[in-house]
Amino acid sequence: MHACCAPCSVYCIDSLRAEGIEPTVFWYNPNIHPYQEYKARRDCLKEHVKRENVKGVFIEDYGLDKFCQAVANDIPNRCVRYCYRARLTQTVKYAKEHGFDAFTTTLLVSPYQKHDEIKNICEELAMMSGVEFVYRDFRVGFRDGQKKARELGMYMQKYCGCVFSEEDRYKKQILKDLEDGIVEL
Repeated sequence: MHACCAPCSVYCIDSLRAEGIEPTVFWYNPNIHPYQEYKARRDCLKEHVKRENVKGVFIEDYGLDKFCQAVANDIPNRCVRYCYRARLTQTVKYAKEHGFDAFTTTLLVSPYQKHDEIKNICEELAMMSGVEFVYRDFRVGFRDGQKKARELGMYMQKYCGCVFSEEDRYKKQILKDLEDGIVEL
């Protein structure tokens, strides 16, 4: 199971285990920036899989240069064209090379992600690789998972992961400050 962060993995792990599926958590997220954010998310996930006795595989690739080169010409479509695809492609590649028969992703838990696009990419990768895509609409458990993550004292990120999503998180505040005359252009 590809995991973007510990809080998003909480419900996914619990849900799969309730079905009798024991997930292996796979960390590959070269889109997360800056490095301190990448490190905070990775380290929190490492602690969580250890606490939950879940096998974790962590592929280190803090890829700022590669990320910027890949999205620079199409920033509005970066999630679908690069962020989702790069992470899920690496997940499927690892699964196939290491004998896993199926994969899924915690990206399917967030109501803030492009769910249908993620599902389509996963289905495409499954067809190309022969590794089964275990589709679950984990969004039903998003709030419960977030609540449990807070109770466990997990690091709770404030944006999706890339530098552009961090900028997006501030846009509303900047517009409000402009309207209120707090800042000027």
